[in-house]
Amino acid sequence: MTDPVTAFPRQSHLRIDLGALARNWAFFAEHAQGAECAAVVKANGYGLGLAEVAQSLADAGCKTFFVAHAYEGERARQALGPDPVIYVLNGVMSDEVTAFLATDLRPVLNDVGQVELWAQAGLGQPAALHIDTGMNRLGLSEEDLDRVEETVFTLNLSLIMSHLACASDPQHPKNGMQREAFVSLAARLPPAPLSLAASAGILLDGDYCFDLVRPGIGLYGGGPFDQDPVPLEPVATLEAPIIQLRSVGPGDTIGYGATWQADRRRMIATVALGYADGFLRAGSNRGFAILGGAVCPIVGRVSMDLITLDVSGAGSAAKIGAMAQFLGRAAPLDAQAQALDTIPYEILTRLGDRFERSYLEG
Repeated sequence: MTDPVTAFPRQSHLRIDLGALARNWAFFAEHAQGAECAAVVKANGYGLGLAEVAQSLADAGCKTFFVAHAYEGERARQALGPDPVIYVLNGVMSDEVTAFLATDLRPVLNDVGQVELWAQAGLGQPAALHIDTGMNRLGLSEEDLDRVEETVFTLNLSLIMSHLACASDPQHPKNGMQREAFVSLAARLPPAPLSLAASAGILLDGDYCFDLVRPGIGLYGGGPFDQDPVPLEPVATLEAPIIQLRSVGPGDTIGYGATWQADRRRMIATVALGYADGFLRAGSNRGFAILGGAVCPIVGRVSMDLITLDVSGAGSAAKIGAMAQFLGRAAPLDAQAQALDTIPYEILTRLGDRFERSYLEG
């Protein structure tokens, strides 16, 4: 949106590079040691648009997709058509069985009740079985398997999976412990493709890839490791326009609660972005934007619609209508997440619908 009086943009802009997304998927496919490379597109494609993201990945060669909820699976099926395989990670409830069958969704069976439900009502349609190897979140424990082992052998299992708790730390001993538990428990089950690795697990030393891998955050440009960088391309570029500039002097405060005070003469830019757009309030006095190549710290509290930046170092780039970059090639997702003391997942999945969105094809 452009202001008819000033002819400058007044709305923040989210640009999604689908070509970068496809190249990130190809990176993980190349490192999958021959395993099929699926894609996790839950949470509205990690905040970037489920339909657009899923179709781009399908065009790149992806044939299997994971979502969290049945309604996400229905949206993915509508976008992708009848051919791709779509798994629902949270499994199936009794009132969802009809929808699963009508849209050819495959539940990831996570507990005894879901196993028994699908055995009775799933009409022999494929499903995945999630076994818990130490996350203690979703999945059947060894004791659960003892209870339903006979029932499991009546299922049409198309996948057996588990999830690594500590793959973001390649040296963590729990990685190896979970892999051993996965192999041991899977040996008790009917033959089916195996899946253990998400983004970080694909890149661990040793064979964590098995038959199918499930990259998520890495597809969207977020580094899967706590420390070691991974050569991934940024997918989301978030920019917001400067709508006001002001000079403040020593002792002047900025924003609600007067949480930031100028130590000397500073140039402050107010930009059209806030927590109502999904930019975290945790960015108050700690996040940053890039303007004219300069790092401009957020000063004062992030408010509903506005953020204030110290643009003193940006020189002539600081002007009304100029776009400050909060995510993108100049403002890496991982760096912004570290500044906000959070993780890339939270930043992306919080992005709202007030942005002017545009998609760049590959």
